[in-house]
Amino acid sequence: MSTFGRVFRATTFGESHAQSVGVIIDGCPPGMRLTEADVQPQLTRRRPGQSKLTTPRDEKDAVTIKAGTECGFTLGTPLFLCVDNLNVRPGDYKEMSKVPRPGHADLTYQIKYGIRATSGGGRSSARETIGRVAAGAVADKWLLETYGTTVVSFVHSIGDIKLPAEGMQHPSGRPWTREEVDAEGCLRILRNPASGWRTLTAEDEADEVARAKAQKALDDKDEEAFLKAEDDDATPAYVDAKDRVYTRQGVLLEKTIKDVEAHLTDDLVHVRCPHAATACRMSTLIRQVKSEEDSIGGTVACVCSNVPAGLGEPCFDKLEAMLAHGVMSLPATKGFEIGSGFEGTKMRGSQHNDPFEKSSRPHMVQPKTNNAGGTLGGISSGADIVFRVAVKAVSTIGRPQQTVDFEGNDTVLEAKGRHDPCVLPRTPPLIEAMTSLTLIDAAMLQRTRVDQIGSQTIPSRAKVFEADPSESAKLVAEREAKRQKTE
Repeated sequence: MSTFGRVFRATTFGESHAQSVGVIIDGCPPGMRLTEADVQPQLTRRRPGQSKLTTPRDEKDAVTIKAGTECGFTLGTPLFLCVDNLNVRPGDYKEMSKVPRPGHADLTYQIKYGIRATSGGGRSSARETIGRVAAGAVADKWLLETYGTTVVSFVHSIGDIKLPAEGMQHPSGRPWTREEVDAEGCLRILRNPASGWRTLTAEDEADEVARAKAQKALDDKDEEAFLKAEDDDATPAYVDAKDRVYTRQGVLLEKTIKDVEAHLTDDLVHVRCPHAATACRMSTLIRQVKSEEDSIGGTVACVCSNVPAGLGEPCFDKLEAMLAHGVMSLPATKGFEIGSGFEGTKMRGSQHNDPFEKSSRPHMVQPKTNNAGGTLGGISSGADIVFRVAVKAVSTIGRPQQTVDFEGNDTVLEAKGRHDPCVLPRTPPLIEAMTSLTLIDAAMLQRTRVDQIGSQTIPSRAKVFEADPSESAKLVAEREAKRQKTE
């Protein structure tokens, strides 16, 4: 199915190398301010070509709202959001038309439909997620304006390099913001003049095209030297957003930005891990994997704050089950754990249970700790929802792979095209989108119960029962009397 949601429904369309991709949203409330400017930032965060560590496919991913709004306000009718594919190169996939890529969905799509899009993977391509991210941006806006809910995802691990526990939140103890994740996880690559690298100027080569080609040759030579070099605690390799200087393995150096002026480049690496030292190690690993024409996976974390209590539909549509459904529908996802996850299985109940404490929020109590990850019995508790998602290595790689074609004949596949050595840095917007789509759908479904439980807003509804348990019976009696009077 290409539709997600029950009340707020998003239907994505388009293939990797089709004329366009996008989404139709049904169930968006009327009267909400909405323009392309509300959606574009998330699409820009997921778009390809962000750095040398991602696919070089150059797409601007500019979104257009073609229906469902007037004068910048939603009408309550279906929204139609579209992004044109401009940099398509189906010829890159000619070899793969007869050979199913190991680890990819080429084989299963062919078996299921008897036909498939042979260029770029079609609907199984990560390009399909553009529609999800666009719909998620609309959901984000409604959740923030209605409940103050925020959804933030960041890279938790790549390979065996893992974000330390202190990096899971801002030093102040609050959750990270998306802006902080992007800033803290952004590095500038430093080159080593000792390898012969330098920044070429017009004095070196007047022709811009020739100069760019010569500069690339110098960059490539330095990159090769970087990958062959031994790790040390002295050679500068990266500068973070605060102009702190690090080695290739994330050792902080006592140097200023002025000390490394000769090393500076304009090459930015968006790792989206909000811990600069760890981001350096991750960046170095991705560069190594890319040089070997291979790929690598990892995990992303997601933290949802100010989520209304009471979301989730027991027994089969528990909130964590719907979150898992949403994020696990994304390409390359291989695992989901909430709260303490698998590590929680090593704890005793006396350690794992989350005692309650008084809350300043409309409901009277909240969990003091959060091993449960923000839900109890499949219903949101008011605590932050915290989960992690495993993302496998990208299937399409450049190195030779012994395999067979669709006829079962032995062959060697060396995939061409433009692919990410590691998709993790571009994954957070995708996780945020599916999380927001899950939360908005759960919130709207819960709002259908407003008249039944005698409250106007989800967060405050618990007050009715906390003040006096007899109020519950009173409400039931009033509702029954109203029904009999109507009859």
